[in-house]
Amino acid sequence: MTIWEHLGELRRRLTVVVVVLLIATVALYFVAPFLIMFLIYPVTEFIAPGSPPITTPDQLDTVLNVPDPLGGFTLRFMVALFFGVLVTSPVWIWQLMAFFLPALKPNERKWVIPTFFVGVFLFSIGIVFCYLIILNPAFQWMLQQTNDFANVLAFATEYIKLIVLFEIAFGFAFQLPLIVFYLLIFNIIPYKKLRKSWRVVYVALLVFSAMVTPDASPVTMILMFGAMAVLYEISLFLGRIVLNKRIKAAEAAEAAEAAEEAAEASQDEPTEGTEGAEGTEGTEGQRETTARAQIQAEASEEKEDA
Repeated sequence: MTIWEHLGELRRRLTVVVVVLLIATVALYFVAPFLIMFLIYPVTEFIAPGSPPITTPDQLDTVLNVPDPLGGFTLRFMVALFFGVLVTSPVWIWQLMAFFLPALKPNERKWVIPTFFVGVFLFSIGIVFCYLIILNPAFQWMLQQTNDFANVLAFATEYIKLIVLFEIAFGFAFQLPLIVFYLLIFNIIPYKKLRKSWRVVYVALLVFSAMVTPDASPVTMILMFGAMAVLYEISLFLGRIVLNKRIKAAEAAEAAEAAEEAAEASQDEPTEGTEGAEGTEGTEGQRETTARAQIQAEASEEKEDA
């Protein structure tokens, strides 16, 4: 397609995403109080210590406040938009992938459908993990830093905004297995290099966790780092299973190359005709072994791509 046809395709897909998201947001706006009650449930005990559990939206006014007349509208719209993004995630993820689909090779397109389902699943798992595991200890730590010398006013907009940022951060952070898997599948970074560089990867994950978590607390950072480290190891394990033949062929080629280098290093330079002939024959044999191993590795990789 021409550049204008590509732009037209992008506009069409963005229109679909915007329309679907707008419809979902408007529909969810009318049930926003129930969604707000659901969002703050893990941290209610810290918003209003000692207050009875909130079971209906009518009880929210006993623990939450808004600073201005437009605060309620802003809060409802923000919550409706957030849940609209979650509900329509299969639509916008698919539209994004479908836009890049024509640029992929035939052997690469077979991964599109699995990637779509795995991406939606991982995003959902990240949201649920944050809601059940992260929110409570994160808010507990944050409020403890203030309770010793001041009171924290429970402004609804600030609490909900922070909760939404937490959820989005963990939803996208849980896409790590997909990234690692495709680095291996397309041979951008070999498995052996990723496996040996685990220290560097762990430091990078720790830095990423510190940057992404909105509260910058050590509790949240460590929890996110632990989750991402586990996901990283799982993705390497699955990559090892899927690419077992390619990895073994690459290891055989590296072993043959190492043997050739060791043989060349251990041999003295030939000074007589016989020794020279024997050294040449040995070197040629090692080279033939390396060449065969490389051919096997390439054939295995081509077979997997096919």
